[in-house]
Amino acid sequence: MIEWLKEHEGLLWIAGVSSLIVLVASAAIIPAVVVRMPRDYFNHDKRPKGKLASTHPALRIVLRVGKNALGAVLMIAGLAMLLLPGQGVLTALVGFFLLDAPGKYRVEKWLVRRKWVRGPIDWIRTKRGKEPLEL
Repeated sequence: MIEWLKEHEGLLWIAGVSSLIVLVASAAIIPAVVVRMPRDYFNHDKRPKGKLASTHPALRIVLRVGKNALGAVLMIAGLAMLLLPGQGVLTALVGFFLLDAPGKYRVEKWLVRRKWVRGPIDWIRTKRGKEPLEL
């Protein structure tokens, strides 16, 4: 095992630095997304239309493909980080939330209804002068 680690030291450094970048990025991006989210975002049966719905179809396709590609990369990296150094669960969750998957909105609603998720979300929103989420 130690021999394998010595042979793949560069790969481990890349994984460690990538993990740190994802941690810092998610710590900056998640609060920004939570604050920008409309208060009643989770009060609908289907996901409300976003700002991109009114953009040019070609731009919308490019952005969706890019978002899904980034989500897939983060999902794979998160799963790899379950065995390698890094916060694999958080990275995989961020990747999942970027993917356009059937039933994802229901999973998001279910997750946000958990106390241990909703509490920090409402705390971030209150700290930034926004009202807590309406569920």
